[in-house]
Amino acid sequence: MRGLIALVFMTAFVATLVAELASRTTGPIATQSATAAPASDKSETNRVADLRTGNSPQFTNDDGSLTLDREADGHFYADVRINGNPVHMLIDTGASGIALSRDDARTAGLATSIGMNEIVGEGADGAVRGEYVKLDRVELGPLSASGLDAVVLNSGQQSLLGQSFLSKYATVQIEGDRMVLR
Repeated sequence: MRGLIALVFMTAFVATLVAELASRTTGPIATQSATAAPASDKSETNRVADLRTGNSPQFTNDDGSLTLDREADGHFYADVRINGNPVHMLIDTGASGIALSRDDARTAGLATSIGMNEIVGEGADGAVRGEYVKLDRVELGPLSASGLDAVVLNSGQQSLLGQSFLSKYATVQIEGDRMVLR
Protein backbone atom coordinates (compact mmCIF):
# COMPACT_ATOMS: atom_id res chain seq x y z
CA MET A 1 0.00 0.00 0.00
CA ARG A 2 2.78 2.43 0.89
CA GLY A 3 4.53 1.63 -2.38
CA LEU A 4 1.38 2.45 -4.32
CA ILE A 5 0.88 5.71 -2.45
CA ALA A 6 4.54 6.62 -3.00
CA LEU A 7 4.24 5.87 -6.72
CA VAL A 8 1.14 8.05 -6.99
CA PHE A 9 2.75 10.95 -5.18
CA MET A 10 5.84 10.70 -7.33
CA THR A 11 3.67 10.76 -10.46
CA ALA A 12 1.92 13.87 -9.14
CA PHE A 13 5.27 15.42 -8.23
CA VAL A 14 6.69 14.82 -11.71
CA ALA A 15 3.46 16.08 -13.34
CA THR A 16 3.67 19.26 -11.30
CA LEU A 17 7.29 19.77 -12.32
CA VAL A 18 6.43 19.23 -16.00
CA ALA A 19 3.51 21.68 -15.77
CA GLU A 20 5.74 24.25 -14.07
CA LEU A 21 8.42 23.83 -16.73
CA ALA A 22 5.83 24.14 -19.50
CA SER A 23 4.39 27.32 -18.00
CA ARG A 24 7.86 28.85 -17.76
CA THR A 25 8.81 28.02 -21.33
CA THR A 26 5.65 29.54 -22.83
CA GLY A 27 6.25 32.93 -21.22
CA PRO A 28 3.94 35.11 -19.15
CA ILE A 29 0.23 34.54 -19.54
CA ALA A 30 -1.54 37.21 -21.58
CA THR A 31 -4.27 37.74 -19.01
CA GLN A 32 -1.80 38.69 -16.29
CA SER A 33 -2.38 42.15 -14.83
CA ALA A 34 0.03 44.96 -15.67
CA THR A 35 1.08 45.31 -12.04
CA ALA A 36 1.98 41.64 -11.59
CA ALA A 37 5.50 40.48 -12.30
CA PRO A 38 5.86 37.78 -14.96
CA ALA A 39 5.87 34.24 -13.53
CA SER A 40 9.46 33.70 -14.67
CA ASP A 41 10.62 36.63 -12.50
CA LYS A 42 9.17 35.21 -9.29
CA SER A 43 10.67 32.57 -7.10
CA GLU A 44 8.58 29.45 -6.49
CA THR A 45 7.98 30.51 -2.89
CA ASN A 46 6.66 33.93 -3.93
CA ARG A 47 4.42 32.40 -6.59
CA VAL A 48 2.85 30.00 -4.09
CA ALA A 49 2.43 32.83 -1.56
CA ASP A 50 0.69 34.95 -4.21
CA LEU A 51 -1.70 32.11 -5.04
CA ARG A 52 -2.49 31.52 -1.38
CA THR A 53 -3.28 35.17 -0.68
CA GLY A 54 -5.57 35.38 -3.71
CA ASN A 55 -9.24 34.68 -3.29
CA SER A 56 -9.77 31.11 -4.49
CA PRO A 57 -12.89 31.36 -6.66
CA GLN A 58 -15.20 28.56 -5.67
CA PHE A 59 -18.88 28.26 -5.07
CA THR A 60 -21.48 25.60 -4.50
CA ASN A 61 -24.49 25.50 -6.78
CA ASP A 62 -28.04 24.60 -5.79
CA ASP A 63 -27.48 21.12 -7.23
CA GLY A 64 -24.62 20.51 -4.77
CA SER A 65 -21.88 20.91 -7.35
CA LEU A 66 -18.73 22.91 -6.72
CA THR A 67 -17.21 25.11 -9.43
CA LEU A 68 -13.56 26.20 -9.48
CA ASP A 69 -12.12 28.76 -11.91
CA ARG A 70 -8.77 28.13 -13.61
CA GLU A 71 -6.06 30.38 -12.19
CA ALA A 72 -3.63 32.42 -14.31
CA ASP A 73 -1.00 29.67 -14.05
CA GLY A 74 -3.39 27.22 -15.74
CA HIS A 75 -4.17 25.15 -12.63
CA PHE A 76 -7.22 24.77 -10.40
CA TYR A 77 -6.95 25.53 -6.67
CA ALA A 78 -9.39 25.26 -3.80
CA ASP A 79 -9.55 26.23 -0.16
CA VAL A 80 -9.96 22.85 1.49
CA ARG A 81 -10.61 22.34 5.20
CA ILE A 82 -8.34 19.73 6.71
CA ASN A 83 -9.12 18.81 10.31
CA GLY A 84 -11.20 22.00 10.41
CA ASN A 85 -8.39 24.28 9.19
CA PRO A 86 -8.21 26.04 5.79
CA VAL A 87 -5.51 24.83 3.39
CA HIS A 88 -5.07 26.24 -0.14
CA MET A 89 -4.51 23.21 -2.39
CA LEU A 90 -3.78 22.44 -6.02
CA ILE A 91 -6.46 20.13 -7.45
CA ASP A 92 -4.44 17.30 -9.02
CA THR A 93 -6.69 14.85 -10.85
CA GLY A 94 -3.60 12.79 -11.77
CA ALA A 95 -2.57 12.15 -8.16
CA SER A 96 -4.10 9.24 -6.31
CA GLY A 97 -3.68 10.74 -2.86
CA ILE A 98 -3.19 13.87 -0.81
CA ALA A 99 0.23 15.48 -0.32
CA LEU A 100 0.75 18.29 2.17
CA SER A 101 3.60 20.73 2.56
CA ARG A 102 5.14 20.98 6.04
CA ASP A 103 3.51 24.39 6.58
CA ASP A 104 0.06 23.16 5.54
CA ALA A 105 0.42 20.07 7.75
CA ARG A 106 1.17 22.40 10.67
CA THR A 107 -1.86 24.53 9.75
CA ALA A 108 -4.01 21.38 9.78
CA GLY A 109 -2.76 20.53 13.26
CA LEU A 110 -0.68 17.53 12.22
CA ALA A 111 2.42 16.65 14.20
CA THR A 112 5.39 15.49 12.14
CA SER A 113 8.89 14.47 13.06
CA ILE A 114 11.75 16.92 12.63
CA GLY A 115 13.74 14.95 10.08
CA MET A 116 10.98 13.30 8.06
CA ASN A 117 13.62 11.00 6.52
CA GLU A 118 11.29 8.22 5.35
CA ILE A 119 11.39 7.80 1.57
CA VAL A 120 7.85 8.24 0.25
CA GLY A 121 8.68 8.38 -3.45
CA GLU A 122 11.26 8.90 -6.15
CA GLY A 123 11.64 12.11 -8.17
CA ALA A 124 13.90 13.60 -10.80
CA ASP A 125 16.28 14.76 -8.07
CA GLY A 126 16.26 11.42 -6.27
CA ALA A 127 14.43 10.22 -3.19
CA VAL A 128 11.42 12.21 -2.00
CA ARG A 129 11.25 12.21 1.77
CA GLY A 130 8.30 12.76 4.00
CA GLU A 131 5.95 11.09 6.40
CA TYR A 132 2.65 9.21 6.15
CA VAL A 133 -0.25 10.65 8.15
CA LYS A 134 -3.98 10.04 8.61
CA LEU A 135 -6.34 13.00 8.20
CA ASP A 136 -9.29 13.17 10.58
CA ARG A 137 -11.48 15.14 8.17
CA VAL A 138 -11.19 16.67 4.68
CA GLU A 139 -13.91 19.06 3.45
CA LEU A 140 -14.46 20.77 0.11
CA GLY A 141 -17.81 22.32 -0.75
CA PRO A 142 -20.70 20.09 0.31
CA LEU A 143 -18.53 16.98 0.60
CA SER A 144 -16.40 15.69 3.45
CA ALA A 145 -14.46 12.49 4.12
CA SER A 146 -12.88 11.08 7.27
CA GLY A 147 -9.81 8.96 7.90
CA LEU A 148 -7.99 9.60 4.61
CA ASP A 149 -4.30 8.73 4.26
CA ALA A 150 -1.92 11.48 3.16
CA VAL A 151 1.77 12.26 2.90
CA VAL A 152 3.53 15.26 4.41
CA LEU A 153 6.48 16.14 2.18
CA ASN A 154 9.80 17.19 3.66
CA SER A 155 10.22 19.82 0.94
CA GLY A 156 7.91 21.72 -1.37
CA GLN A 157 5.47 24.57 -0.91
CA GLN A 158 2.28 23.43 -2.66
CA SER A 159 -0.16 20.89 -1.23
CA LEU A 160 -2.03 18.60 -3.64
CA LEU A 161 -5.57 17.23 -3.45
CA GLY A 162 -5.78 13.96 -5.38
CA GLN A 163 -8.17 11.13 -6.14
CA SER A 164 -8.42 9.70 -2.62
CA PHE A 165 -10.72 12.68 -1.99
CA LEU A 166 -11.83 13.71 -5.51
CA SER A 167 -13.22 10.22 -6.16
CA LYS A 168 -15.87 10.94 -3.51
CA TYR A 169 -17.55 13.21 -6.09
CA ALA A 170 -19.72 11.49 -8.74
CA THR A 171 -18.02 13.46 -11.54
CA VAL A 172 -15.06 15.78 -11.98
CA GLN A 173 -15.29 17.71 -15.24
CA ILE A 174 -13.30 20.48 -16.84
CA GLU A 175 -15.49 22.75 -18.94
CA GLY A 176 -13.31 25.42 -20.53
CA ASP A 177 -11.71 27.37 -17.68
CA ARG A 178 -13.93 25.84 -15.02
CA MET A 179 -13.71 22.61 -13.10
CA VAL A 180 -17.05 21.30 -11.89
CA LEU A 181 -17.19 18.76 -9.06
CA ARG A 182 -20.61 17.07 -8.72
